[in-house]
Amino acid sequence: MTFQQLNLIEPILRALKEEGYETPTPIQIQSIPHAMQGRDLLACAQTGTGKTAAFAVPILQKLHEQHISSEKPKVIKALILTPTRELAIQIDESFKAYGRHVHLNNLVVFGGVSQNPQVASLRSGVDILVATPGRLLDLMNQGIVSIQHIEIFVLDEADRMLDMGFIHDVRRIIKAVPEKRQTLFFSATMPPEIAKLANDILTNPVKVAVTPISSTVDAIEQAVYFVEKNRKMPLLLHLLKNDDITSALVFTRTKHGANRVARDLTRAGVEASAIHGNKSQTARQSALNSFKKGGIRVLVATDIAARGIDIEELSHVINFDIPNIPETYVHRIGRTGRAGAQGIALSFCQADERAYLKDIQMLIKRTIPVVEASPFPEGEDAGARREEPARAPQRREQRRPERENRNSNPSGLRGTNPKQQESGRRSPTNNNAASAPPKKAAVPQQPANAEKSPKTGDQKRKWSSLFTESSSGKKGFVIKSDRSGNDRKKGAWRPPNRGGKK
Repeated sequence: MTFQQLNLIEPILRALKEEGYETPTPIQIQSIPHAMQGRDLLACAQTGTGKTAAFAVPILQKLHEQHISSEKPKVIKALILTPTRELAIQIDESFKAYGRHVHLNNLVVFGGVSQNPQVASLRSGVDILVATPGRLLDLMNQGIVSIQHIEIFVLDEADRMLDMGFIHDVRRIIKAVPEKRQTLFFSATMPPEIAKLANDILTNPVKVAVTPISSTVDAIEQAVYFVEKNRKMPLLLHLLKNDDITSALVFTRTKHGANRVARDLTRAGVEASAIHGNKSQTARQSALNSFKKGGIRVLVATDIAARGIDIEELSHVINFDIPNIPETYVHRIGRTGRAGAQGIALSFCQADERAYLKDIQMLIKRTIPVVEASPFPEGEDAGARREEPARAPQRREQRRPERENRNSNPSGLRGTNPKQQESGRRSPTNNNAASAPPKKAAVPQQPANAEKSPKTGDQKRKWSSLFTESSSGKKGFVIKSDRSGNDRKKGAWRPPNRGGKK
């Protein structure tokens, strides 16, 4: 099956090709034809299966064919609800990528940031709106957003909406959407309350199900290295000495990180190239073709740039940075082990990425094995850890990453939805010796009659005061104003009070 066989229009086919998509995934094959026919859809599929394109592509095609782009003024025709702002941003970026040639306006709105830029974009006209429930309700209550003209409604990650306490907000939004609409309903699981919601809002839906994530990742050999941030590159170079790594796709969280890793590898004699959003499409395609043909051994990529990449016989995926969205991990490692081949996924985890790792393991429902015999173990006591490999992982798991790192915004936007903050603060608990504060070093005691040593540093010497005998032979307090030896009697001049003592 190809995208051409799904009867997609040329502008969308061109955009998919530019993104590197070659063949549709099972969820896309099952969903796109029914969605383009206007049928309601009930899809049981997790993130990582390609479901975003399964609803984004038919929405773009249907609105384009209705000549929505020429309407004045613009009204919102499609609404996509998603539980977290990270997913909302990813979905909005997908609409921009797939719809770059169809001239439709899409916008993402979410809480935790100023609404002013979002309001300005809404007032200029929007065709497709991606939103989190809380911010959308706020804008609706202020009379800024109207969803009375919605023709296509997508509820994404419905079970996570329930887990995060958004289900009542979702029902309030659904009441404001026209009854005559098309609804596309996506959920990874189907607990009773979600099944009831689906039954309430769907009309004679087509039911679609795909292989769960756990079955996908079970076919891939996985391992994690606990390593300090500044030792990740030496560890990567050490691993690449192994000839079994015939081709490696290395993932970083940022564009700058991708450039730096590719540069350091090249300087070390490893053939490598980087692809990310700042690279031109020509440069990205050239690097990808060179990688597929064996011209370079390592391709370093960000998650956005790697979308749609389909590489046969990829031996290894290496997570140089642990992704902060669990589903992204599944996206990444799913690129190895294709067509029944053996795939290996290795991850480098620094201290402030532990909570991300825990979330990933909860999603895939398995513990990723820790490599004990690491040449660059985490912590300053590296030698001691090599001598006690059995105890090292336990101590590491008890450390807790800094919260500001756990809740960092991958999109560079400030603030978070409070419910997301609460759900995001899942990290290993501290106990026993791992949480004990470090002991203060003992301060050696001076004898009472010991002479105090002068303070060092130009500024401290300049303002130092001491008891001495003046040049005139009279005893008393004399203050040296500088290193020239000029004495000034007490009362004539004194330095500023720096220590708080009189």
